[in-house]
Order: sequence, then C-alpha cells, then structure tokens
Amino acid sequence: MKHILTKHSRPNAFTLLEMMVVLLIIALILGSVAVMVQGIEGNAQNVTTSGKIKALETALTSYKISNLVYPTQEQGLEALVTRPTGEPRPRRWNAVMKADGLIDPWGRKIAYRNPGKRNAGGYDVLSLGPDGLENTEDDIGNW
Repeated sequence: MKHILTKHSRPNAFTLLEMMVVLLIIALILGSVAVMVQGIEGNAQNVTTSGKIKALETALTSYKISNLVYPTQEQGLEALVTRPTGEPRPRRWNAVMKADGLIDPWGRKIAYRNPGKRNAGGYDVLSLGPDGLENTEDDIGNW
C-alpha cells in the first residue's frame, strides 16, 4: 500500500522557526535561573561569614574563661588554633578552633583587633566582605 500525501497532510517534524522559539524560551529560563542563583550564593556567603564570626566570638570567650584575658592584637586569632608563644602566655591553653575557621568565604583571613575600633573596650572580629576593602558597607563583623 502506498501512502498518499495530500495538500493538507503535514510531515511530523518541527520547522526551523519552531525550534528557534523553543531554544529562545529555554535560554530565557536558564538566564533568569542564573541571576537568581548568583543572588542566593552571595547571601549564603554573608550568612556563612556571620556564622564564623559568631563561632569566633564563642571561641574567644572560651579562651578568656581559661586564661582570664583575650588574645592580644599580636597573638591574633591564631591563638585559638596554636599555642601563643608571646606574652601573656596562656596558662591553660587548648585549641578551640580549626585553622579553616579563620578564613572567610572570599579566601581572606578574618581580622581581629584588640582593643577594638568599633567595640570600644572590647575587640573587633571582622571580614572585609567581597570587595576586600575596610570600612565599606559590605564589611561583616561583631558590631
């Protein structure tokens, strides 16, 4: 039996125009998803940094309870990871952080100041944020 094609019959295939429209729609959807994911990633880095700063505050409080003082500016946050060699030497030292807890999501060391500039009479723990510049609105700290 032969198949007879009439004027009204159409082959079961997509035209070039239909394929282009479908590809355009897919590209628009992927583009909007990429923009949303970038916003979520930036927010996640800020939340992660805030969490690290809270953990450092807890570790610094633990250090002070054991040694009656916070680490000095010179000893820095490294005093939470390795035993300080400078004065004042801690009497009952133990590691309260891992070294990776001192790095922000942008790959920079989290800063420590004792005495603090923003927390007079206390200490500052801060990340310089994505731009890496101090005293900008993207800084994240314990204030």
